[in-house]
Amino acid sequence: MNYLKLTQRAYKLWWARQPLLLVSIAVHAAVSALAPFIGIYLSAQILNEIAGTRDVDRLRFLVLAALITAAVLALIIAALARWKNYHSANYWYMIRKIEADKLFSMDFVDVDDAKTHDNLSQIRQSHNWSGWGHSKVIWGLEPLVKSFFTIGGAVALTVSLFTQPVAQGAGHVEVLNHPLFVVGLIAVLLGVTVLSPMVGNKASSYWARHADGATMGNRIFGFAGFFGYDVRRAKDIRMFRQDIVCKSYAQDEKYDSFGPTSQIARWARGPMGALHVASTVIFHIFTISIYLFVCLKAWGGAFGVGNIMQYIGAITALSGGIAALVSHLGTMKNNAPYMQKIFDFLDTPNNMYQGTLTTEKRSDGKYEIEFRNVSFKYPTSDDYALRNVSLKFNVGQRLAVVGQNGSGKTTFIKLLCRLYDPTEGEILLNGFDIRKYDYAQYMDIFSVVFQDFQLLSFPLGENVAASATPDHAKAAECLIKTGFADRLATLPKHLNTCLYKNFEEEGVEVSGGEAQKIALARALYKDAPFLILDEPTAALDPIAESEVYSKMNEIAGTKTAVFISHRLSSCRFCNDIAVFHEGRLIQRGGHDALVAETTGKYHELWHAQAQYYTVA
Repeated sequence: MNYLKLTQRAYKLWWARQPLLLVSIAVHAAVSALAPFIGIYLSAQILNEIAGTRDVDRLRFLVLAALITAAVLALIIAALARWKNYHSANYWYMIRKIEADKLFSMDFVDVDDAKTHDNLSQIRQSHNWSGWGHSKVIWGLEPLVKSFFTIGGAVALTVSLFTQPVAQGAGHVEVLNHPLFVVGLIAVLLGVTVLSPMVGNKASSYWARHADGATMGNRIFGFAGFFGYDVRRAKDIRMFRQDIVCKSYAQDEKYDSFGPTSQIARWARGPMGALHVASTVIFHIFTISIYLFVCLKAWGGAFGVGNIMQYIGAITALSGGIAALVSHLGTMKNNAPYMQKIFDFLDTPNNMYQGTLTTEKRSDGKYEIEFRNVSFKYPTSDDYALRNVSLKFNVGQRLAVVGQNGSGKTTFIKLLCRLYDPTEGEILLNGFDIRKYDYAQYMDIFSVVFQDFQLLSFPLGENVAASATPDHAKAAECLIKTGFADRLATLPKHLNTCLYKNFEEEGVEVSGGEAQKIALARALYKDAPFLILDEPTAALDPIAESEVYSKMNEIAGTKTAVFISHRLSSCRFCNDIAVFHEGRLIQRGGHDALVAETTGKYHELWHAQAQYYTVA
């Protein structure tokens, strides 16, 4: 019964985050399930009175009771539906928040792992395909609750069907009074009632079986379907007719998850369709049996004409409730593998030790970083990205980390900032292993501008401050220092101007160079002891990049600055240069000394790139 445990855990997850959603669904389902039985009961009493004594006062009372009850219940159900819809309005966003909260709290090494993103993609594709995962749990609560209350209400109105005997002298119909006949009939009816949804579940299981196979087709569909809406692709689409290439994939039978040639369509024409037909036939056999049994008992004088409607309505509802319960249990079972995949993602352990030592932004600025025989390889790789790296640098230094693409420069920075922990060796801050420091406090001493930095579609000041309550004077000062002053003067709302147009029509688009200046201003605003630039200007030409790095060198002042680049001219001003190659630190020293080593990698790279440099 693992699927029951998984479903129970899913409900606990949602109860902790959005309890009123579950409550509103459950209450609406319960009232909706019980309401029809009140109408069935009152209608039966009205018919019995018409067929019996025809007491006008009693008839008037029953009719008014039926009308008033129906009106009141309709209003209550409508109000409950609105309540449910209100709390379910952000349901889709809550699913994304559950995923985002996990990603935010997850060790970066796992966030950066392609396996994590592949698992998350599969979870989302399964949800888009047929609602597998959270949707089946949340919206399955309604039929689950409804089936229980339907069964309870139906049993209350059905018990007397089997306890009221056929009148004496009714002939062969009297066999309906025999206990064995009643027990046997109940057993057959329950068996048929359960069998129909079980067959239906078997048919529905084909959808679950096809979900994995439909993942790639669904991805192609999702990409192709919104291809034309991507304004970033508009130029390439026209110049290279990418729409034709995309269309060829969308029409490829190999990726057909929805059309008449798909696997699910073939199953629908074959076993899945046959099982659905069998389920319907079994249900109708049950309905015929109920009508026959109730009418025979009424013919034998067991009850009046009004009760015929009551019993047929109630026992049909009972069958529907049992069928819905069995069907939903089947859906829960089919949904179990998808919930397991979700919980595997949510249960990804955080293995990085968070530390307890206090890391302060020291007023004296005395910091010393040491890499001691540090090696690192990514979790899914057998090859080391860095191997036996040892170096030390102190506060106020300008360290340049240079090398060709893939030499390990960015991995070095991620280890320094403790986005990763070393596979081997240790990194020390003032003589202590950085893993012993409080994780958040340690990261707070670094301001980093990564190559793939991101800005938000929020006001400029909030982007610079990385806060909803920025210090406008400080933010403006940082922007001016990075050369954004002229552009800032043209913005309609100054620092309150929203970047991009995602949320505001008056939002402004900024160029790549302007975005880089904002990102640099953000790093300055943080005012951390260590300033790190990880090739954020890689898109610029070598001369422009060198100018930006020189400017940042001046702005850094007494801070420790680390500049990463594969262009050597950008970091000539640094008093210390570390040369990486194929994951190893192979040279270290000043620019002049490294250039003088004619057999060294730095000399080779410098002269290979010299045509782009302006020599002072």
